[in-house]
Amino acid sequence: MFENLTDKLERSFKILKGEGRITEINIAETLKEIRRALIDADVNYKVAKTFTDEVKQKALGQNVLTAVKPGQMMTKIVRDELAQLMGGTATDIRLEGTPAVILIAGLQGSGKTTFSGKLAALLKAKKGRRVLLVAGDVYRPAAIDQLKVLGGQVGVEVYTEEGNLDPVSIAQNAVRYAREKGHNAVIVDTAGRLAVDEAMMREITAVKAAVNPSETLFVVDSMTGQDAVNTAKEFNDRLDFDGVVLTKLDGDTRGGAAISIRSVVDKPLKFISSGEKMDALQVFHPERMADRILGMGDVVSLVERAQEQFDEEEARKLKKKLVKNQFNFNDFLSQIQQVKKMGNLKDLASMIPGMGKMLKGVEIPDDVFKQTEAIISSMTPAEREHPEIINARRRERIAKGSGTTMADVNRLMKQFDDTRKMMKMVAGGNMRMPKMPGGMMRRR
Repeated sequence: MFENLTDKLERSFKILKGEGRITEINIAETLKEIRRALIDADVNYKVAKTFTDEVKQKALGQNVLTAVKPGQMMTKIVRDELAQLMGGTATDIRLEGTPAVILIAGLQGSGKTTFSGKLAALLKAKKGRRVLLVAGDVYRPAAIDQLKVLGGQVGVEVYTEEGNLDPVSIAQNAVRYAREKGHNAVIVDTAGRLAVDEAMMREITAVKAAVNPSETLFVVDSMTGQDAVNTAKEFNDRLDFDGVVLTKLDGDTRGGAAISIRSVVDKPLKFISSGEKMDALQVFHPERMADRILGMGDVVSLVERAQEQFDEEEARKLKKKLVKNQFNFNDFLSQIQQVKKMGNLKDLASMIPGMGKMLKGVEIPDDVFKQTEAIISSMTPAEREHPEIINARRRERIAKGSGTTMADVNRLMKQFDDTRKMMKMVAGGNMRMPKMPGGMMRRR
């Protein structure tokens, strides 16, 4: 996501020449390249033009500090304006009423049903809500089955009415059921169409009027680019939704919808979603997204993800084992599994400042840990607990059992030793930059 835009913006800042002061003359070419980069990323032309006009106004006459180059000053201005364009600050979901009702709208194929499951998981885990999912798409039978599967995955009850083709009465009955059974959050998944039509708009408007949701969210596929923004405008004109959800941000998207949509519909982007995993949903933070677009990383989000997965008590126990040099393959496997829960590895790496550029053209496969897990699984309990007993004969047996080679096992043993040494230094306060484990990445 945003790789091409990031590259083009970085190149535009390098064009900026001159010292001491930013003038209309020395930023003209830079602004032209910024506008071109935004349009290439499928940002609405009017939005791109207004944006560069704002940047120009803020930049003109700016004194450049001795320690700061003009391009760096321009980067700061563009970063602040990008964040403002996308909303300025994060907007939390509104959960009012007993129960709080959230209505999900959008076109067919935008990812509404998957998002409903992800939102249920988020509200349950982070807001402590007892959630009820409602199957309100009466036209696509697979949608009901899909919602049941998702509900089972996240441990949330799903309300359905087999044979009832009236989404308004289903939604009303579901809210009544939720009130009776003690659910304090209701997520209503609704039907979509292949394109905006009058019948769909009348139906979703009627559902909204019937259940009076505290929050109406419009789900849009970011891969549709500028069409996503146009569709959002049409929906907003009729439905007056409260916020936007961008899905499929892990796909082949140029990012224009994320940048344009707030400006066009004047409604906040509340969530961004990527991947099929139920925890692959993030609150949208404009400042953090602006940092990522400009290649500055997003350390805050990275730390938040880590905090969600790593238990403090377990961390204390692990630190004691590290200091005593008792870190073993069971601990190693546990750390791998926790990292996997944090999300896509390349996405995580891109949150570290500078890593996005370093990883350009580098492929990190989703199953990067598969071989490592297979090798560890082929070890006996004693070997996992005491790695020092793994001699050449044992390595040969482990290789055969895991379907790998002796070289693979030897490589893992070396990585494990390096990791143990590095983690012992970190635990003891003697922290150094670790080497990137080999064999995990390959050039495209």
